[in-house]
Amino acid sequence: MLGKLTGFDDTIVAVATAPGLGAIAVMRLSGDKAFDITNQLFPAKNLLLQASHTLHFGSIVADSHIIDEVVVSLYKGPRSYTGEDVIEISCHGSPYIQQQIIDATTRLGARLAKPGEFTQRAFLNGKLDLTQAESVADLIASNSAASHQTAMQQMRGGFSKELHTLRDQLITFSALIELELDFSQEDVEFADRTRLYELVSSSTATIRHLIDSFRMGNVIKNGVNTAIVGKPNAGKSTLLNTLLNENRAIVSDIAGTTRDTIEEVLNIDGILFRLIDTAGIRESNDTIESIGVQKTMEKIKEAGVVVYLFDVNEISPAELQQQVDLFKADKINYLLVGNKTDIAGETAIRSKFVDFPEILLISAKNHGHIEELKQTLVNKVISGDINTEDTIITNARHHSALEEVLKSLYDVKGGMDNGLPGDLLALDIRRALHFLGEITGEVTNEDRLDYIFSKFCIGK
Repeated sequence: MLGKLTGFDDTIVAVATAPGLGAIAVMRLSGDKAFDITNQLFPAKNLLLQASHTLHFGSIVADSHIIDEVVVSLYKGPRSYTGEDVIEISCHGSPYIQQQIIDATTRLGARLAKPGEFTQRAFLNGKLDLTQAESVADLIASNSAASHQTAMQQMRGGFSKELHTLRDQLITFSALIELELDFSQEDVEFADRTRLYELVSSSTATIRHLIDSFRMGNVIKNGVNTAIVGKPNAGKSTLLNTLLNENRAIVSDIAGTTRDTIEEVLNIDGILFRLIDTAGIRESNDTIESIGVQKTMEKIKEAGVVVYLFDVNEISPAELQQQVDLFKADKINYLLVGNKTDIAGETAIRSKFVDFPEILLISAKNHGHIEELKQTLVNKVISGDINTEDTIITNARHHSALEEVLKSLYDVKGGMDNGLPGDLLALDIRRALHFLGEITGEVTNEDRLDYIFSKFCIGK
């Protein structure tokens, strides 16, 4: 097994459940001595003689002292998560009991697992490829239906299958082209250039689609920083409270009430919007308020979407145009939202702002058109419906490697257009194969693996 070749030949142990009090906690062991170590602590029966994928009730006993009554789950390799012998001990959720069991296993030869080491062993033993292994961490961290479904799709191997198919086809052509080099004096072609050109063209379209999906994938995985900005008393805090359906921010008729940024998370159709209520933008002699305005400007630059909220009864079209010009100059992704429409009426407001048909009119106080605002926010950050059955790239490492694959495919295509010899085409194909292999883990090194799995939680 690959694990043996990389030094993972010992037995590791960790708490697999979240830290703290709970009804149940699970200790996980993996490695050649997992059964032997647990067997010494579990006198109820000889676990070495029991069948795989069975549960056994009894007590954990160390130094003639009963630690707890437990259920022991047996998974014999290679039919386990890591591909090794795995045992899970389900005990009561006392942190004291958990530590006593961990200490007992380490005294018998187990060592504490590093973050992500169980999944790393699953990868090294061929149970998962690297994209599937990384999706495990994404699944644990998922906090919406969309992020959950995207991680599940990748863990089931949807992304991997696309890459493996492309890689196998390129390997075939690469081998044929390199075979031609052995017969260079005979001037023969083993690789059909027409088929290779068609493959590169279709592959380029596939990779381009995957790269383009990263924008949506990043939104699904990390959410969108959404800054609510505008002049004092435009109703920013009222809008935040209305969107959250709770009184999160202090609302007052006194301009400048909000001095600092307030941040909350709102889930709309599976997308997490990190709403930031900011201090009103205006010049002020108040030192504290001035600091708040400065922070507002910083949040505008960091935001994925800026909701510019304005009082339709106070602002003029010329003043609004000045603000729009500033957003465009700074390449800000903005949304114009006119508030307090209950005062003047929507017909009169539309006439006033006839040159701004994109304005969304609301009444934050009366919940007017709030659902429309939510849908507009979703449309602002994604195009069309989210289909989590499609392959969506959520990992920056994958995105970077795919960019390199795309460059290599363009070079192959350009080389064929210019009639380059096979040895030069083979170099570009090998480069594409290298970066495809980096994504799936067929090309990697120990330092990179340690970095990737160090971001996992301990016990997974």
